[in-house]
Amino acid sequence: MKKILIITDCTIGEHLVERAIEAYSKDNLYYVIQMKERSYENAGPDRFKFFTFDPTSRYKLSNVLKMDFVQIMLVMSSRADAVNTLENIRADKPSVRVIMLDQWDLKIDDPNTLTIDVNDQLSARLIDYLPNVPVIAQNVGLGEGEVMEVLVPFGSAYVYRHVGAIEQSQWRIAGIYRDQRLILPTERTLIHPNDLLLLVGEPDVLISIYRSFKRELGHFPAPYGSSIYLFFDMDVDRAEDIVPMLRKTLYVQERLRRKLYIRITNPGDLDVLREIKAMRSSEVEVIIDYDRRGEAYLLSNDKRHVHAGFIIVSRKLFGIDAVRKVLYDLKVPVLKMASGQMHNVKRAVMLLSESEDVEKITTTMFDMASQMEWMIELLEYQQDDNTFKEQVEQYYQNLSAIFSQSVTIRKSTDNPLRMLKKEERFVQCIPFSETVMQRPVLTLFSTDLQGLSFHLDHFHQLFIPVL
Repeated sequence: MKKILIITDCTIGEHLVERAIEAYSKDNLYYVIQMKERSYENAGPDRFKFFTFDPTSRYKLSNVLKMDFVQIMLVMSSRADAVNTLENIRADKPSVRVIMLDQWDLKIDDPNTLTIDVNDQLSARLIDYLPNVPVIAQNVGLGEGEVMEVLVPFGSAYVYRHVGAIEQSQWRIAGIYRDQRLILPTERTLIHPNDLLLLVGEPDVLISIYRSFKRELGHFPAPYGSSIYLFFDMDVDRAEDIVPMLRKTLYVQERLRRKLYIRITNPGDLDVLREIKAMRSSEVEVIIDYDRRGEAYLLSNDKRHVHAGFIIVSRKLFGIDAVRKVLYDLKVPVLKMASGQMHNVKRAVMLLSESEDVEKITTTMFDMASQMEWMIELLEYQQDDNTFKEQVEQYYQNLSAIFSQSVTIRKSTDNPLRMLKKEERFVQCIPFSETVMQRPVLTLFSTDLQGLSFHLDHFHQLFIPVL
């Protein structure tokens, strides 16, 4: 059995002894030195030996220290008594491990003595009760922030999302506390408002995740970025199409209330350029590339420079494979703007498919729709097995109730693509996945509705990255 010595003369030490009694361990044998005699219930003599004397007495303490202890706990109420007792211990046991309660900010130069600062411990515990402050496990694992608790607020963008639909790179949702119960989550576990999540991962990553859990809707294009970015290539986009597209973009900017950056490459028509430059203001910045540095360089560089979180391009530009690849790699929402007016748009429409990607883009879809004042509509192509679609429908209905956002679900045995072709005043929301990267001719025989969305190329389409 491992012999452990506890030296105490205060209430904290008495609580330590009581906790040791409760935490039954057949492998530990405790010796307790106390200034005044005190008895403890359930302290069996086979596990606890008590002595009553002043531990600052070198002679008396030396007699006890003749035994071999693996560890000594020093919990004293007086600074002088604590320091003197430690000196007595070191006189007989220079290398034994000592855990010492420190209430006085002691400077102990001893590699075998670990001081526990009372003020630090208490303040760390009290801060756990402050709102909007991450709760980090102090006495578990490394204690460096790799274990964290997060309370999911009612309006969080993560509520009613399946755990499997949340990208978890360098971190994991290890447990969920709900109604005083611990749930070990699976991919199909749904996150509810007021769930207390136990997260494990890299400390820096967890801080970022904590902020994203606390973020509520209504801040699009956050978290992708902070500005709107409109890109023209005047070698590709026709001059007569550019000005109408500018006006439609200004309408979007007015709704989202974010700064707009207009990038023009391969400048040509001078009249159009003059009209674009006339739009400059504190909220609209025009950047012209005269050096023909290419779409890949400009888009990637500008995305970082202007912190672009929402990119708008023409359908012609989006149709170029190389441009579409660059946009895909940027991992921000992209609006492929068609010829229809934006102010006429009333609905954000998504085709339900068996892909879990449809759930991953839901929060962004809700966020933008709420700011643009669009209704949300789901089109379901009814088939035999609709289990997953029913889960997604329930997910949308839950979010609809939380965010007071209207959601309509249309079910039909008719091909929804053909249905939409006959309609207007909508933006189609599409997961920006590998499927979108394929050339249209390669998706002709696809059964995935998202992959067939090129059939609606003449409508506005919002491509939302799947993260």
